[in-house]
Amino acid sequence: MQIREMQPADWDSVATIYAEGIATEYATFEKSIPTYEAWDSTHLKSCRIVVVDNNTILGWAALSPVSSRCVYGGVAEVSVYVANILAKVWVKCSCTI
Repeated sequence: MQIREMQPADWDSVATIYAEGIATEYATFEKSIPTYEAWDSTHLKSCRIVVVDNNTILGWAALSPVSSRCVYGGVAEVSVYVANILAKVWVKCSCTI
C-alpha cells in the first residue's frame, strides 16, 4: 500500500468511494456527488491524500475549511473515506479477533 497526494485524475475513484459513503447516510449530509470542480473549490489544496494498492484507490482524506471567518483561520474539517470493499474486510477481521 502507498499513501500519496491526491491528483485530479483520481477523481473517478475518489467519487466512487464518496458515493459509497453517501449511501450509508452516516458519513455526510450530502445527497449526491459534486463535480470535481465543485468539490475542489470547497477543499484545501494541501492535505489531500489517497491510499493506493495495486493501482487501486482504497481510500482518501481531505481537509475543508470550517469557516471563511478570520477567527477560524487554520481550522479545518477532515474527511476520511474508505472503499466499502476494504471496510468490509476490516470489519470481518476485527470481529473475528
